[in-house]
Amino acid sequence: MRLSGLQRTFSIFPGGWPGLGLLLLRASVAIGLFAYSYDLLVSKDYTPVALFLAILGIAIGLCLLLGYRTSVASVMTCLASASAALAWLPATDVTVRLSSLFTAIIAISILCLGPGAFSLDARRYGRREIIIPRRSDASLEE
Repeated sequence: MRLSGLQRTFSIFPGGWPGLGLLLLRASVAIGLFAYSYDLLVSKDYTPVALFLAILGIAIGLCLLLGYRTSVASVMTCLASASAALAWLPATDVTVRLSSLFTAIIAISILCLGPGAFSLDARRYGRREIIIPRRSDASLEE
């Protein structure tokens, strides 16, 4: 099955149980980002880089939690979490590295699946109903 270019640019917005599952996935990634940002903010070696990363983590987490610009937020989450897992960021604990790796994997799955019906993206770009009026017989005679 080959998709056209237009179909690939838009996500699907499933509702019901699948939409709730996507909401839970987004919330789990957002909570992971919030926890990592909190850890950066209360660390003893408080630097401007740590402050920037903490603010960025909170902003991306809010975007994912609300489902706003989900694909961009998922890519940024994946990059940040993968870098934390590879210890480019100040994360030395093995559990932090593993949780960052799992966060990156879940962010990739959110990127592949889309935001779901319970998101701001679904409200902005969601399903649309186009009503095409029937042609009247008078217009057929002309």
